Amino acid sequence: MIERGGRILITQRKQGGRHALKWEFPGGKIEPGEDPRDALRRELREELAIEADIGDLIDSHEVRYEDGPVIRLRFYRVTVFRGEPRNLEFEQIAWAEPACLPDFDFLEGDVGFVRKLSTL
Repeated sequence: MIERGGRILITQRKQGGRHALKWEFPGGKIEPGEDPRDALRRELREELAIEADIGDLIDSHEVRYEDGPVIRLRFYRVTVFRGEPRNLEFEQIAWAEPACLPDFDFLEGDVGFVRKLSTL
């Protein structure tokens, strides 16, 4: 969860891909043997061209999409990063007020976390 000026950066999946046009928080999969924070740092570099300091783990839960494997989602706070986020992988990126997050069509696995954020 990348924060700046009271807003949170969200990303929309590309048209034509899996879960097309659903909104999510930037991040990605952990490679074998990779530390979760290192994986997030790498993913943010690849997806947004930023160098991020990964903060505290603020939420974690499991989700399964259709008949796929169980996925553990981890949400870390990122308040310090270098560079301006650039869209390298998504349909679009947006900075949103926490109270407005429920207005976006988020992936099912993010909906509970979105609810928590929108009430802070």
